[in-house]
Amino acid sequence: MSENNVNAFLLFTCPDKNGIVAKITQFIYQIGGNIIDLDEHVNQNQQFFSLRIAWNMTNSTIPASKLKEAFEPLAKEFDAHWRIEFSNHKQRVAIFVSKYDHCLQEILWRYNMNEYDIEIPLIISNHPDLKPIADAAGIPYHVFPITKETKQEQEVKEIALLRELNIDLVVLARYMQVLSPNFIREFNNKIINIHHSFLPGFVGGNPYKQAYERGVKMIGATSHFVTENLDEGPIIEQDIMRITHKDTIQDLIRKGRDLERIVLARALAYKAEHRIIVDGTRTIVF
Repeated sequence: MSENNVNAFLLFTCPDKNGIVAKITQFIYQIGGNIIDLDEHVNQNQQFFSLRIAWNMTNSTIPASKLKEAFEPLAKEFDAHWRIEFSNHKQRVAIFVSKYDHCLQEILWRYNMNEYDIEIPLIISNHPDLKPIADAAGIPYHVFPITKETKQEQEVKEIALLRELNIDLVVLARYMQVLSPNFIREFNNKIINIHHSFLPGFVGGNPYKQAYERGVKMIGATSHFVTENLDEGPIIEQDIMRITHKDTIQDLIRKGRDLERIVLARALAYKAEHRIIVDGTRTIVF
Protein backbone atom coordinates (compact mmCIF):
# COMPACT_ATOMS: atom_id res chain seq x y z
CA MET A 1 0.00 0.00 0.00
CA SER A 2 1.28 3.45 -0.93
CA GLU A 3 2.24 5.73 1.94
CA ASN A 4 -0.19 8.28 0.51
CA ASN A 5 -3.15 5.94 0.19
CA VAL A 6 -4.60 7.53 3.33
CA ASN A 7 -6.83 10.33 4.52
CA ALA A 8 -5.34 13.20 6.52
CA PHE A 9 -7.23 15.02 9.28
CA LEU A 10 -6.26 18.53 10.35
CA LEU A 11 -7.57 19.94 13.67
CA PHE A 12 -6.66 23.61 13.81
CA THR A 13 -7.36 26.53 16.18
CA CYS A 14 -6.09 30.12 16.15
CA PRO A 15 -7.21 33.73 16.69
CA ASP A 16 -9.82 34.53 14.05
CA LYS A 17 -8.78 36.56 11.02
CA ASN A 18 -9.58 36.76 7.32
CA GLY A 19 -8.33 34.17 4.87
CA ILE A 20 -7.68 31.17 7.11
CA VAL A 21 -9.89 28.71 5.25
CA ALA A 22 -8.75 30.03 1.87
CA LYS A 23 -5.09 29.56 2.66
CA ILE A 24 -5.49 26.10 4.16
CA THR A 25 -7.64 24.80 1.31
CA GLN A 26 -5.20 26.35 -1.19
CA PHE A 27 -2.34 24.51 0.55
CA ILE A 28 -4.23 21.21 0.21
CA TYR A 29 -5.01 21.93 -3.45
CA GLN A 30 -1.40 22.78 -4.24
CA ILE A 31 -0.10 19.48 -2.84
CA GLY A 32 -2.71 17.47 -4.76
CA GLY A 33 -5.06 16.68 -1.91
CA ASN A 34 -8.78 16.08 -2.41
CA ILE A 35 -10.91 17.57 0.39
CA ILE A 36 -13.61 15.17 1.60
CA ASP A 37 -14.89 16.98 4.70
CA LEU A 38 -14.62 20.49 6.14
CA ASP A 39 -16.22 22.05 9.20
CA GLU A 40 -15.37 25.28 10.98
CA HIS A 41 -16.47 27.34 13.96
CA VAL A 42 -15.78 30.85 15.23
CA ASN A 43 -16.23 31.63 18.92
CA GLN A 44 -17.74 35.10 18.58
CA ASN A 45 -17.08 36.00 22.21
CA GLN A 46 -13.37 35.26 22.02
CA GLN A 47 -12.87 35.72 18.26
CA PHE A 48 -11.24 32.32 18.10
CA PHE A 49 -11.35 30.10 15.02
CA SER A 50 -11.53 26.28 14.92
CA LEU A 51 -11.40 23.96 11.94
CA ARG A 52 -11.53 20.26 11.12
CA ILE A 53 -10.68 19.34 7.55
CA ALA A 54 -10.14 15.91 6.04
CA TRP A 55 -8.62 15.15 2.67
CA ASN A 56 -7.48 12.17 0.64
CA MET A 57 -3.76 12.01 -0.12
CA THR A 58 -3.75 9.47 -2.96
CA ASN A 59 -2.49 12.03 -5.49
CA SER A 60 -0.51 14.15 -3.05
CA THR A 61 2.86 15.48 -4.18
CA ILE A 62 4.08 15.36 -0.57
CA PRO A 63 4.42 12.03 1.26
CA ALA A 64 2.43 11.67 4.45
CA SER A 65 5.67 11.49 6.44
CA LYS A 66 6.57 15.03 5.30
CA LEU A 67 3.13 16.62 5.54
CA LYS A 68 3.44 18.08 9.04
CA GLU A 69 6.77 19.67 8.19
CA ALA A 70 5.30 21.17 5.02
CA PHE A 71 2.26 22.58 6.86
CA GLU A 72 4.15 24.06 9.80
CA PRO A 73 5.01 27.47 8.20
CA LEU A 74 1.34 28.09 7.45
CA ALA A 75 0.36 27.18 11.02
CA LYS A 76 2.99 29.59 12.36
CA GLU A 77 1.61 32.35 10.16
CA PHE A 78 -1.69 32.12 12.04
CA ASP A 79 -0.18 31.41 15.48
CA ALA A 80 -2.17 28.19 15.53
CA HIS A 81 -2.48 25.15 17.73
CA TRP A 82 -2.88 22.20 15.40
CA ARG A 83 -2.34 18.54 14.76
CA ILE A 84 -2.56 16.25 11.74
CA GLU A 85 -3.71 12.65 12.04
CA PHE A 86 -3.81 9.90 9.44
CA SER A 87 -6.39 7.20 8.77
CA ASN A 88 -3.75 4.46 8.65
CA HIS A 89 -2.81 5.07 12.30
CA LYS A 90 -5.33 3.35 14.51
CA GLN A 91 -5.52 4.87 17.96
CA ARG A 92 -4.56 2.37 20.64
CA VAL A 93 -7.20 2.39 23.37
CA ALA A 94 -7.03 0.95 26.89
CA ILE A 95 -10.37 0.19 28.57
CA PHE A 96 -10.57 0.50 32.37
CA VAL A 97 -13.42 -1.30 34.14
CA SER A 98 -14.47 -2.42 37.62
CA LYS A 99 -17.55 -4.66 38.04
CA TYR A 100 -20.21 -3.01 35.83
CA ASP A 101 -20.09 -4.49 32.34
CA HIS A 102 -22.65 -2.55 30.27
CA CYS A 103 -20.26 0.08 28.88
CA LEU A 104 -17.57 -2.50 28.18
CA GLN A 105 -20.04 -4.75 26.38
CA GLU A 106 -21.25 -1.87 24.22
CA ILE A 107 -17.72 -0.85 23.22
CA LEU A 108 -16.62 -4.41 22.44
CA TRP A 109 -19.77 -5.07 20.41
CA ARG A 110 -19.14 -2.00 18.27
CA TYR A 111 -15.44 -2.82 18.09
CA ASN A 112 -16.21 -6.31 16.79
CA MET A 113 -18.62 -4.79 14.24
CA ASN A 114 -15.71 -2.61 13.00
CA GLU A 115 -17.51 0.59 13.92
CA TYR A 116 -14.36 1.93 15.54
CA ASP A 117 -11.12 2.37 13.61
CA ILE A 118 -9.08 1.65 16.74
CA GLU A 119 -7.09 -1.08 18.44
CA ILE A 120 -7.81 -2.31 21.99
CA PRO A 121 -4.59 -3.99 23.18
CA LEU A 122 -5.74 -4.46 26.77
CA ILE A 123 -8.40 -4.08 29.43
CA ILE A 124 -7.39 -3.03 32.94
CA SER A 125 -9.47 -3.56 36.08
CA ASN A 126 -9.22 -3.41 39.83
CA HIS A 127 -11.36 -6.58 40.01
CA PRO A 128 -11.23 -9.95 38.21
CA ASP A 129 -15.00 -10.10 37.59
CA LEU A 130 -15.09 -9.09 33.91
CA LYS A 131 -12.20 -11.25 32.75
CA PRO A 132 -14.52 -13.75 30.97
CA ILE A 133 -15.77 -10.92 28.73
CA ALA A 134 -12.22 -9.92 27.81
CA ASP A 135 -11.27 -13.56 27.23
CA ALA A 136 -14.22 -14.02 24.87
CA ALA A 137 -13.05 -10.97 22.91
CA GLY A 138 -9.45 -12.18 22.84
CA ILE A 139 -8.17 -9.09 24.65
CA PRO A 140 -5.60 -9.37 27.47
CA TYR A 141 -7.11 -8.53 30.87
CA HIS A 142 -4.87 -7.10 33.59
CA VAL A 143 -5.98 -6.91 37.22
CA PHE A 144 -4.46 -4.28 39.51
CA PRO A 145 -6.18 -4.60 42.91
CA ILE A 146 -6.29 -1.16 44.53
CA THR A 147 -6.52 -0.19 48.16
CA LYS A 148 -5.78 3.12 49.80
CA GLU A 149 -2.33 1.79 50.70
CA THR A 150 -1.48 0.34 47.26
CA LYS A 151 -3.10 2.92 44.96
CA GLN A 152 0.05 4.90 44.14
CA GLU A 153 2.16 1.79 43.56
CA GLN A 154 -0.47 0.18 41.33
CA GLU A 155 -0.96 3.31 39.26
CA VAL A 156 2.78 3.46 38.58
CA LYS A 157 2.56 -0.10 37.24
CA GLU A 158 -0.51 0.75 35.14
CA ILE A 159 1.15 3.80 33.61
CA ALA A 160 4.27 1.77 32.78
CA LEU A 161 2.13 -0.85 31.03
CA LEU A 162 0.21 1.78 29.07
CA ARG A 163 3.47 3.40 27.96
CA GLU A 164 4.94 0.04 27.00
CA LEU A 165 1.92 -0.64 24.77
CA ASN A 166 1.93 2.88 23.25
CA ILE A 167 -1.60 3.66 24.41
CA ASP A 168 -3.12 6.80 22.87
CA LEU A 169 -6.39 6.92 24.82
CA VAL A 170 -7.80 5.60 28.10
CA VAL A 171 -11.55 4.96 28.37
CA LEU A 172 -13.04 4.63 31.84
CA ALA A 173 -15.98 2.31 31.19
CA ARG A 174 -17.50 2.63 34.66
CA TYR A 175 -14.14 2.31 36.38
CA MET A 176 -14.96 2.96 40.01
CA GLN A 177 -11.67 4.49 41.08
CA VAL A 178 -10.59 8.13 41.14
CA LEU A 179 -7.39 8.55 39.15
CA SER A 180 -4.55 10.42 40.82
CA PRO A 181 -3.36 13.82 39.54
CA ASN A 182 -0.14 12.16 38.41
CA PHE A 183 -2.03 9.64 36.25
CA ILE A 184 -4.16 12.41 34.73
CA ARG A 185 -1.11 14.52 33.91
CA GLU A 186 0.49 11.53 32.17
CA PHE A 187 -2.52 11.33 29.83
CA ASN A 188 -3.71 14.92 29.60
CA ASN A 189 -6.90 15.14 27.51
CA LYS A 190 -6.48 11.46 26.71
CA ILE A 191 -8.81 9.97 29.33
CA ILE A 192 -12.56 9.72 28.69
CA ASN A 193 -15.04 9.05 31.50
CA ILE A 194 -18.80 8.44 31.74
CA HIS A 195 -21.16 9.26 34.59
CA HIS A 196 -24.82 9.83 35.23
CA SER A 197 -25.90 13.45 34.83
CA PHE A 198 -27.25 13.79 38.36
CA LEU A 199 -23.83 15.05 39.41
CA PRO A 200 -23.38 17.29 41.27
CA GLY A 201 -27.04 17.32 42.33
CA PHE A 202 -27.12 13.79 43.69
CA VAL A 203 -23.73 12.65 44.88
CA GLY A 204 -22.81 9.52 46.77
CA GLY A 205 -23.34 5.82 46.29
CA ASN A 206 -27.05 5.72 45.42
CA PRO A 207 -27.97 8.70 43.23
CA TYR A 208 -30.87 6.93 41.54
CA LYS A 209 -32.59 6.42 44.87
CA GLN A 210 -32.16 10.12 45.62
CA ALA A 211 -33.47 11.02 42.16
CA TYR A 212 -36.50 8.75 42.61
CA GLU A 213 -37.28 10.27 45.99
CA ARG A 214 -37.10 13.77 44.51
CA GLY A 215 -39.37 12.80 41.61
CA VAL A 216 -37.04 13.87 38.80
CA LYS A 217 -38.59 13.98 35.34
CA MET A 218 -35.53 13.17 33.28
CA ILE A 219 -32.24 11.38 33.71
CA GLY A 220 -29.06 11.66 31.69
CA ALA A 221 -25.47 10.68 31.11
CA THR A 222 -22.34 12.71 30.40
CA SER A 223 -19.05 11.71 28.84
CA HIS A 224 -16.10 14.01 29.39
CA PHE A 225 -12.35 14.25 29.48
CA VAL A 226 -10.88 13.60 32.91
CA THR A 227 -9.20 16.44 34.75
CA GLU A 228 -7.99 16.87 38.31
CA ASN A 229 -11.35 18.51 39.11
CA LEU A 230 -13.48 15.40 39.56
CA ASP A 231 -16.21 15.04 36.91
CA GLU A 232 -15.73 18.63 35.74
CA GLY A 233 -13.60 18.04 32.64
CA PRO A 234 -14.54 19.25 29.13
CA ILE A 235 -17.79 17.59 28.07
CA ILE A 236 -17.75 15.49 24.90
CA GLU A 237 -21.27 14.06 24.69
CA GLN A 238 -24.51 14.01 26.67
CA ASP A 239 -28.01 12.60 26.34
CA ILE A 240 -31.21 12.51 28.38
CA MET A 241 -34.32 10.35 28.77
CA ARG A 242 -37.75 11.33 30.08
CA ILE A 243 -39.12 9.42 33.03
CA THR A 244 -42.43 9.56 34.92
CA HIS A 245 -43.91 8.81 38.32
CA LYS A 246 -44.55 5.26 37.06
CA ASP A 247 -40.82 4.49 36.86
CA THR A 248 -39.35 2.54 39.76
CA ILE A 249 -35.81 2.92 41.07
CA GLN A 250 -34.89 -0.16 39.01
CA ASP A 251 -36.38 1.50 35.92
CA LEU A 252 -34.19 4.55 36.53
CA ILE A 253 -31.11 2.39 36.94
CA ARG A 254 -31.87 0.43 33.74
CA LYS A 255 -32.55 3.55 31.69
CA GLY A 256 -29.49 5.27 33.13
CA ARG A 257 -27.38 2.26 32.22
CA ASP A 258 -28.64 2.45 28.61
CA LEU A 259 -27.77 6.13 28.42
CA GLU A 260 -24.30 5.58 29.85
CA ARG A 261 -23.31 2.94 27.34
CA ILE A 262 -24.63 4.88 24.32
CA VAL A 263 -23.14 8.22 25.35
CA LEU A 264 -19.72 6.69 26.04
CA ALA A 265 -19.86 4.83 22.73
CA ARG A 266 -20.53 8.08 20.88
CA ALA A 267 -17.73 9.89 22.68
CA LEU A 268 -15.26 7.17 21.75
CA ALA A 269 -16.42 7.35 18.12
CA TYR A 270 -15.84 11.12 18.02
CA LYS A 271 -12.32 10.64 19.39
CA ALA A 272 -11.56 7.77 17.02
CA GLU A 273 -12.66 9.91 14.06
CA HIS A 274 -10.51 12.89 15.15
CA ARG A 275 -13.54 15.14 15.67
CA ILE A 276 -12.71 16.70 19.05
CA ILE A 277 -10.84 19.89 19.83
CA VAL A 278 -10.39 20.76 23.51
CA ASP A 279 -10.99 24.49 23.97
CA GLY A 280 -10.12 25.25 27.59
CA THR A 281 -12.96 23.92 29.73
CA ARG A 282 -15.08 23.13 26.68
CA THR A 283 -14.85 20.92 23.64
CA ILE A 284 -15.66 21.55 20.01
CA VAL A 285 -17.00 18.35 18.44
CA PHE A 286 -17.23 18.52 14.67
